[in-house]
Amino acid sequence: MTKVIGLISDTHGLMRPEALEALRGSDIIIHAGDVGRPDVLGHLMAIAPVFAVRGNVDGGAWATSLPEAENLSFGGHSLHVLHILGELAIDPVTTGISAVISGHTHKPLVEVKDGVLYVNPGSAGPRRFRLPVTVGRLTVQDGQLRPEIIELTV
Repeated sequence: MTKVIGLISDTHGLMRPEALEALRGSDIIIHAGDVGRPDVLGHLMAIAPVFAVRGNVDGGAWATSLPEAENLSFGGHSLHVLHILGELAIDPVTTGISAVISGHTHKPLVEVKDGVLYVNPGSAGPRRFRLPVTVGRLTVQDGQLRPEIIELTV
């Protein structure tokens, strides 16, 4: 059975219709911080259950309920979600983490280090510099995590 995790980060209060369309069909959605406004999470929850962490721009009463980091188990994999990868406070290898999901840089990234998958879906919010506007997807199929970065046409 194939399961899909939608990945989004750094919306900074802007919920683009193109991002929502790209995330349709997700079984869950992970927002890796810098949500910007609570209604962003509402739009995502209309598609699938949402797990979100607090980013460095997420302030105000609504954001206090967002954890700084979260561990999830999905499709037989342990996932660690945080906003700033440089603040990773665990050793993913020794804790059995399959993938680390982060944001903050606005740069999409997929890499494997020491058997751990690292994914940054980039930014789906306001364009920064000349970076692409992107979301991500993790497909769990045959026990494997398959990452994908999706560039949005905006």
